[in-house]
Amino acid sequence: MTEVATTRRSRITPEREAELYRAVLDLLREVGYDALTMDAVAARTRSSKATLYRQWGGKAELVVKALRHNKPGPVEDIDTGTLRGDLHTLMTREDDCAIEQNSALMRGIAMAMHNNPDLRQAFRAQLVEPEMGGFRQVIQRAIDRGEVAADCPALDFLLHMMVGGFATRALLDDQPPTQAFLTSYIDAVILPALGVRTS
Repeated sequence: MTEVATTRRSRITPEREAELYRAVLDLLREVGYDALTMDAVAARTRSSKATLYRQWGGKAELVVKALRHNKPGPVEDIDTGTLRGDLHTLMTREDDCAIEQNSALMRGIAMAMHNNPDLRQAFRAQLVEPEMGGFRQVIQRAIDRGEVAADCPALDFLLHMMVGGFATRALLDDQPPTQAFLTSYIDAVILPALGVRTS
């Protein structure tokens, strides 16, 4: 099965794949997940619908692959030598404009997942679980350096706290998260919860 998928995917160049993913994200921002159709993607990208289905299987898989392709890079690749440096670097890999666009996009996807189990499953398998694995590596390095206690109870809630900073900014303050807000949030909330001194 993997060999077949690899053979199929080799027909699309990386440049063409990136172009398709950009078009999918543009359509998502314009119409939302529920109104996005494979016909619309095919028209926007000058592709055949059969090709899209053959390469990605369906809308949920295509959307999640586009979201994953849009990410700056694996969390586990960040290694500044301190947990504070790692988390700050994570928050500054995108500028404020990209953060605003992506947080709005993710809010829309989060709402769509409630009614689309296939989207929820693909999102969890291809985005959530890899992110959690990356965070575990970052935290393990902090534990190995002696910055965080291995039995710190807040460790189980790290990803929840990180997502909370993004989600509640728009909800409570009616404005998008920014690099300045997120780095302050890390210093004021996340690092103290993990027992890390910030000064």
